[in-house]
Amino acid sequence: MIRKDDILKMTEKGISVFRYYLPVDFKVGKNFLNPFYKDTKASCNIYYERKAGVFKMKDFGNEDYSGDCFELVGRLNGLNCKEPKEFVEIMEIINRDLHLGLSAHEEYHVSHSKVPQKNEVVSEEPKAKSVRPYTVVQKPFTAAELAFWGKSGIGENILKAYRTVSLKKFSSENQERKPFSCMTSVDEPMFGYMGKQHIKVYRPCSQMRFLYVGDFGDNYCFGLEQLPAKGDLLFITGGEKDVMSLAAHGFHAICFNSETAFIPAAVIHRLSFRFKHIILLYDVDSTGLKSSAKREEELKEYGVKRLLLPLAGTKTEKDVSDYFMQGNSREDLIKLFLDYLETLYSETMSALKSCEVDFNNPPPIAQMIVSVNDVPLGTQGNLLCVTGGEGTGKSNYVAALIAGAIRPSGTDVDALGVTLHENSKNKAVLFYDTEQSEVQLYKNISNLLRRCGREVMPEWFKAYCLTGMSRKERLLSIIQSLDKYHYQYGGVHLVVIDGIADLIKCANDEAESIAVVEELYRLAGIYKTCIVTVLHFIPNGLKLRGHLGSELQRKAAAILSIEKDSDPAVSVVKALKVRDGSPLDVPIMQFSWDKEKAMHVYLGEKPKEEKDKRKEDELVAVAKEVFSRKRFVTYVELAEEIQSILEVKERTAKSYIKFMREKEIILKSSDNQSYYVIGNF
Repeated sequence: MIRKDDILKMTEKGISVFRYYLPVDFKVGKNFLNPFYKDTKASCNIYYERKAGVFKMKDFGNEDYSGDCFELVGRLNGLNCKEPKEFVEIMEIINRDLHLGLSAHEEYHVSHSKVPQKNEVVSEEPKAKSVRPYTVVQKPFTAAELAFWGKSGIGENILKAYRTVSLKKFSSENQERKPFSCMTSVDEPMFGYMGKQHIKVYRPCSQMRFLYVGDFGDNYCFGLEQLPAKGDLLFITGGEKDVMSLAAHGFHAICFNSETAFIPAAVIHRLSFRFKHIILLYDVDSTGLKSSAKREEELKEYGVKRLLLPLAGTKTEKDVSDYFMQGNSREDLIKLFLDYLETLYSETMSALKSCEVDFNNPPPIAQMIVSVNDVPLGTQGNLLCVTGGEGTGKSNYVAALIAGAIRPSGTDVDALGVTLHENSKNKAVLFYDTEQSEVQLYKNISNLLRRCGREVMPEWFKAYCLTGMSRKERLLSIIQSLDKYHYQYGGVHLVVIDGIADLIKCANDEAESIAVVEELYRLAGIYKTCIVTVLHFIPNGLKLRGHLGSELQRKAAAILSIEKDSDPAVSVVKALKVRDGSPLDVPIMQFSWDKEKAMHVYLGEKPKEEKDKRKEDELVAVAKEVFSRKRFVTYVELAEEIQSILEVKERTAKSYIKFMREKEIILKSSDNQSYYVIGNF
């Protein structure tokens, strides 16, 4: 038997255990960052408790990690020190990992008291971690074997992608180092999940279904290499077959060694930045239900949830492979997940229901309130910002863009100079307004429906008046309803948020501004949609004002400004930023009111001369700013200054310098040809 006191004696009262398992160079009594979660404040330390006579760990940021060395090892392996059987398992883990040689059945021993650390070499043989040799003989899949996998929807392409092979023979050694072999047969087929330095043998019809041989590393995770860089939904299942069955139906999935295996928090922490939802999809038998509930509690800080399949929980009806074998499709699992979201977001959706515009039931006539509306435009996975002052025609411009997004298939619409990709698959189009009254929003929707030739709102077009919500509720409602409609309508085509500044308390608060823009940018990437944000600021040249404007200037793929022309009846659309190229080279678009059509219409582009004049005026302003700080600048310095001021790429800055030289905005210095000076104008 392994005794607790013996372990403490061999590990210098537990300090060696902490040094082995903590991947940081800590000092006793000094605070450090906990490496097992995203710790932002050094409030964790190792100290000696004289009363107990042992070293302990104290984490003021997360009390779950506080305790002695046994509690730490238990936490890392999903075991509870208070359970006698699990405490014995904890002691065995420490004995094995630190080569203490305390149990009689171990194949190794140490002849000295010093405990080797993780990065030290143990000279004694055999080594603590003994890897048994193995050989495999592969063969092509038979028709019967492919039919077995096919019942779960798994084809040869999936088997190949996940390095799953058919085995003719498998040879290795047992625990007593005696050689043994397994042969495949018609009644007992044999497959292998091939790793770089290991193999997990799967024998679905045999009494011993799994064999593990080789070096599996510290954290075995099947399917991790096959995941995309970003995605919306990730399932954690109980086994490799379930992972491949989900992949065959178009889902992302991984599994660890078993449903009872400990899931490393570090792995989930990294995945939480790549996926919107991480869902436990374990078996619905007693073991699976108990394990999924335990893992959900352990990983709750990362938002991990569990989904229960509507199965009986019997041997042949318990996992997702069985679910698909019963004839359920990808759409059925999506519907199951959508029902889960309905429950998860029930309060939000109930609150949103009262804000949804019902086109067939016009709101009662109320006092008209003048509001400033916005104009969206952009590309999938990116933000587009529309800005401008009051009375510039932004509400009509944004209505034209939405009309283009919901127009009937095969028809054209005057989108005021903008071309919109046809929404042929009827994905969701979402419009959130934070400023207009419900009556005004209803009127605008009526006008945009007339523009695109529709009499009623399509079922997948949702418009919400959020003026009655608090700022915090507005952002949460947008996030959760966007997620729901993504699954309900098979994607989101376009999102328009009229009044991004109304999602935060203050547009000049740097932390709030960064947080809201980063969240919207993340959502655009996850759902592969364009999120159009409208900012009610009058820009200063090519720059937006305030912290919110600065963050949008940095993150948005493009920024459009709507201004009144010299003719007050005409509005012009100018580019303040485009990610690829120069905003000063983008045509200036025009639109105005047409009495006969009773709507705004596109007037075409401004003449090239006016575009060049705008470019010259903007670059004169840049030159004045640069040379106000220094009299002479080099070419490299000027390029860097232009990139910083206008937030453009190097090649664009160089094209601006060429234009400035042609227009004599800048001149070569007569004293030194390596320097530039400002021109006379």
